[in-house]
Amino acid sequence: MSVITAVRDGGIIARRNFTNVRRTPGALVTGVAQPIIFVLIMAFVFGGALGGADYREFLIGGLLAQTLTFNSSFTAVYLAKDLHQGIVDRFRVLPMSRVGVVLGRTWSDLITSVISTVVLVLCGLAIGWRATTDPLTITLTFLLLLLYAFAIAWVGAVVALTARSVEVAQSLGLLWLFPVCFISGAFVSADSLPGPLRGIAEWNPVTAIATAARQGFGNTAPAQFEVAGGWPAENAMLYATLCCVAIIAVFAPIAVTQYRRISRR
Repeated sequence: MSVITAVRDGGIIARRNFTNVRRTPGALVTGVAQPIIFVLIMAFVFGGALGGADYREFLIGGLLAQTLTFNSSFTAVYLAKDLHQGIVDRFRVLPMSRVGVVLGRTWSDLITSVISTVVLVLCGLAIGWRATTDPLTITLTFLLLLLYAFAIAWVGAVVALTARSVEVAQSLGLLWLFPVCFISGAFVSADSLPGPLRGIAEWNPVTAIATAARQGFGNTAPAQFEVAGGWPAENAMLYATLCCVAIIAVFAPIAVTQYRRISRR
């Protein structure tokens, strides 16, 4: 019964957050602008030196992984705002699941990830990117990306529930994103990185999502790129799915525990 209650209450909180998004569409500006900016920078500023048109095809999978990872900062910031503006204090006195509050936040933030994904795909189509696999594989790939967006939102929830202010949540929410996204195979082959960075990049969940997206869409690396090897690259879809499950299994209980601790104050 507690699971059903959490899901029901999570749906109510998600609808409340959707309503806020409709009333303040400016909150989605970053989610729309960020993919466009990164496509322009990576495809045309750096793309010429990394393989031109071939690199632009390779790039989209990495940008999808990076954009969805960066979107976890929205969860961190908006959950922190709810905590520090007194909204959550009102939820405490209601007969509702404590899990549902955080669950609703992560569900509702999927709308930002869906919009970012749509914008990024349209930008990719505009610069020559194409998905060449069958419709079922393409659909499964997009579902995997959606699962990853949901999983990584729990990391943002932990950041928000750990931070003492919205400003700290915003800073912490961005601090870890750059090393995680750039020490990966999102923009270059993981095998091209030196020393221990190569091993980190090979097993990085961002690399797994980027590689799974490229395989799911039928995109190949430029001829001059080293072909990434190892179990994570050879089983990218499976490993990416396992990463999503592991992230949820680790960070969801932490977020719920932290929320319950805050609720007792």
